[in-house]
Amino acid sequence: MRKLKVQDAEIMKIALQQEIVRTEEARYDHRLHGVLLVCAGKSCYEVADLLGHSPRTIQYWVERFEQSGFAGLEDQERKGRPTTIDERINRKINENLRQLPRDLGYEQNLWNGKLLSHHLAVKYDVRLGVRQCQRFFRALGFRRRKPRPVIAQADPALQRAYKKTAPVGKKKGY
Repeated sequence: MRKLKVQDAEIMKIALQQEIVRTEEARYDHRLHGVLLVCAGKSCYEVADLLGHSPRTIQYWVERFEQSGFAGLEDQERKGRPTTIDERINRKINENLRQLPRDLGYEQNLWNGKLLSHHLAVKYDVRLGVRQCQRFFRALGFRRRKPRPVIAQADPALQRAYKKTAPVGKKKGY
């Protein structure tokens, strides 16, 4: 049989590695293949080169398999970075976010990531980036609202004529 060749092999290798990382099952299967190759007589260096990992990673997989069997190759719970906001502060922030920023002495009408970051630093001495504050909104169940401009001198009759939806209770004549 002739040797097969994949078009754009380097790009496909990266795409395959990204696909493996996407799901727990794929990562588990990937570790199984790594251990299988070691069982077949390949060195950790050879397996690492084939699968795109460091030899030490392959060694960890084999050691975990030796100690715990197949369960050792499953994804483990990972501790993350400890939270900087405890439950007490979390409750207070939740209460603050249910108020208008103006009620707390700010000039804005709506909360955003930048204002929350500033508020946390000033009020609670907690430093969170703007993006992390945006995630915090979502974790607390808030959704993003964009302020709608209000035209001060608008003619109500022209506004009604401009609206695309029919007034409540009236049907369009189709």
